[in-house]
Amino acid sequence: MSLICLGIESTAHTFGIGIVDSKGKVLANAKDAFTTQHGGIIPVKVADHHYNCAENVLAEALKAANIRLGDIHLIAFSQGPGIGATLNVGAFVARTLSQRLKVPLTGINHCIAHLEIGKLMTKAKDPVLLYASGANTQIITWQQEAFRIMGESLDIGVGNFLDTFARDLGLGFPGGPLVEKMALKGKHYIELPYVVKGMDVSFGGILTNLKQKIALKKYSKRNLCYSAQETVFAMLIEVSERAMAHVGKKELLLGGGVTCNKRLQQMAEIMCRQRGAKSFCPQNQFLVDNGAMIAWNGILNYKKGLITPLSKSAVKPYLRLEENLFA
Repeated sequence: MSLICLGIESTAHTFGIGIVDSKGKVLANAKDAFTTQHGGIIPVKVADHHYNCAENVLAEALKAANIRLGDIHLIAFSQGPGIGATLNVGAFVARTLSQRLKVPLTGINHCIAHLEIGKLMTKAKDPVLLYASGANTQIITWQQEAFRIMGESLDIGVGNFLDTFARDLGLGFPGGPLVEKMALKGKHYIELPYVVKGMDVSFGGILTNLKQKIALKKYSKRNLCYSAQETVFAMLIEVSERAMAHVGKKELLLGGGVTCNKRLQQMAEIMCRQRGAKSFCPQNQFLVDNGAMIAWNGILNYKKGLITPLSKSAVKPYLRLEENLFA
């Protein structure tokens, strides 16, 4: 009989519950995301959203999987990194279900979850991961029996950059899809700072430059969006290619909500084709934050004997990729 894991994702604006079995079959991947027309994420409001939708998302997941709650053998939850207030909602639901069902609990590193679900869904064997999400922008690889960050943003994540830029343009939240839509109408590139420092990138100065250009009111929104995308995505592809060259790998795997962007996917494919490498990209539902990736990593943890006692289930908002949750 297959082991069935229920995974809970609540690191940011998405509350998700996924159900996956030990063979890697995704039985359900339900979610409810916080959105707003004005402003960005206010942690208390997003936490309230998660509390209010948790029961319905759980019911939706169980219905999609066609199982009962009692059929669950393991509970997994995002333990970090993320927004403390929203992480606590997922951890609370996870602890409650674990105790109610009398099944083991396992905490998951959210960043690693993006890599592992991508490998499962694409069959990539040994990729470099371009992980581009709201708060996280990292180039990750598996080297010497450990996950390594080869490069990352020195300030804000590329998703937060896009969200803030969109808010400054009056487009709403989340900003990434809105900027992508607007960029499709752009025709003229507006010169912006290009900030790559070795293997790292920086977006703060580009954002300041864009704010100044918006204030001038001489550039169209569509051309600003087009130029912003072309600039920051080229930066991400440059450091990804450099990482692949350093470690001699022939696979690039995309992960994180920002990589849903078709232009970024296209850039990755072009770069890999020119290198004689291959670009892998799972379906959008597995790129964005989702419960299925947490559930699958719960299965992987369980197979390694990595179980989280209640006494060590506190959330870790500032968790790093290299940190061991079970040390």
